[in-house]
Amino acid sequence: MAASFKVYQASLLASLRTLPSPRGWGFCLAVAAVTLAIMAAIGFATGLYRLTPTQPGLPLRLLTVLVIPALGEEIPFRGLLTPGPGESRRPWLAVALSTTLYTLWHVVEGLTFLKSAAPVFLRPDFLLCCAVLGLGCAITRLKTGSLWPAVLLHGALVVVWQTWLGGVSALS
Repeated sequence: MAASFKVYQASLLASLRTLPSPRGWGFCLAVAAVTLAIMAAIGFATGLYRLTPTQPGLPLRLLTVLVIPALGEEIPFRGLLTPGPGESRRPWLAVALSTTLYTLWHVVEGLTFLKSAAPVFLRPDFLLCCAVLGLGCAITRLKTGSLWPAVLLHGALVVVWQTWLGGVSALS
């Protein structure tokens, strides 16, 4: 058990110390574009996303989102559960597991300590968007070994949702 913990700890620390190469950043931008396109198609088609006037408080929102959910969710789901290049013989199984657990985490949040978010967090379209985001973040971690592209992607999409696509009003 202690040996397993050390493996996960080493993988997490490596993911925090690693930055993608320039080519890796290009790959991450491509994954981000595909992730964004799929989430936009789902969100706008179902009414989950709707253009809204800019919500106030952007500087505080950027800081808050960086800590929770970006770092707070990326560390366990991608930093610990998703391997970097060459860290697993079955990386896609780990990607599927981390994506599934990440998606289910939002159900747990909505049913327990974020009950005010339940009307959004329990929507099938929201959960599908979570799965798409989780998969995009996991792929960037798997291919680059770095957690930072996933943190940036996750944080940017949450900030955009909360600031311009109705996320703040949907959660209140």
